[in-house]
Amino acid sequence: MKTLRSLIAGSRLAASNPVRRIAFPLLLLGVGLVLVQPCPGAPFVFQPTGSMIQGRVGHTATLLPDGRVLVAGGYNEVEIASAELYDPATGIWTNTGRLATGRQNHTATLLPNGMVLVAGGTDRGGVTASAELYNPATGAWTATGSLILDRELHTATLLPNGMVLVAGGLGSRGFVASAELYDPASGTWTATGRLATARYGHTATLLLDGKVLVAGGWADSNPFASAELYDPATGIWTATGSLTTGRYYHRATLLLNGKVFVASGLNFSGPVDAELYDPASGTWTPTGTPIDGRAFPTATLLADGKVLVAGGEELGSFYTSSADIYDPATGSWTVTGRLTSRRGGQTATLLPNGKVLVAGGFSGHNTLASAELGARRGR
Repeated sequence: MKTLRSLIAGSRLAASNPVRRIAFPLLLLGVGLVLVQPCPGAPFVFQPTGSMIQGRVGHTATLLPDGRVLVAGGYNEVEIASAELYDPATGIWTNTGRLATGRQNHTATLLPNGMVLVAGGTDRGGVTASAELYNPATGAWTATGSLILDRELHTATLLPNGMVLVAGGLGSRGFVASAELYDPASGTWTATGRLATARYGHTATLLLDGKVLVAGGWADSNPFASAELYDPATGIWTATGSLTTGRYYHRATLLLNGKVFVASGLNFSGPVDAELYDPASGTWTPTGTPIDGRAFPTATLLADGKVLVAGGEELGSFYTSSADIYDPATGSWTVTGRLTSRRGGQTATLLPNGKVLVAGGFSGHNTLASAELGARRGR
């Protein structure tokens, strides 16, 4: 069984060898052996829904304006070109178009015009710069302008002006500090300011003032605590307060109060605690200690402002089905119902009806096609 340390070593080799591909980081991190049933009386419970047509990990999931969910790409022995739509009204998945390039570790961004931009990632030939657009009205994919620099494990953020900011990542030539802007009107990318620190496995969060917070990540054998702010008005990155604990492959969520909640992730000591970023002061403070230390979970902002953290890899390289809810009002964590399957590398999407769709991932034995719905008990 491969460990995280050997995986990261493999990532460094891949940066210098464009032929070697990186499967989604969770693919070989651990093995889950026992399915644990949901806790009696849990406030949030999960139930199976229709399975995807194809099992996948390292895919993306995008909520469309009509309430359906688009899942695209991923990995299952090879990079996947297929895409599927989930209909919450029926609980059924259907095929929809095919990507021109099968890929994993890409990004998917819903544009103001309702189309979905997929950019970068890894295809069968290595890291790619290609990008494609999905049109929900026709179910078709079309090519659009390619990134200036190939990259995977980057971030993509829709800005208030309708442009998409792509930052950082891991490219065929190594760790990436550059950032680019995609203009949907022209279908082209232009360079913008560079990050002070090249990184991948970081997070990017659009703040209420329109700036973008990039935090943490990995490069040069180190997990970063540093954070930077991008100002779309100037195209410049500036340093802001550093995380209390360096981490990578964490999750960041913009809370209703405008603060940024960072959960989980890894550093040299394993999974790490949660922190809050205050844009007013530019500082981070620890918040309640998670009940289950984990890396690579999903983090979903619920309608009531709480955050659902589910699945991932626990300390000891075992996949987990556990789920916890963080309450920003009290800074406390609550154990909730477990996923129906142990999984990591899954996606989680908040649906208009308040339920959370969890899809795909890796169990430790198999790439999963199964999906499940999480909801408040009684819904």
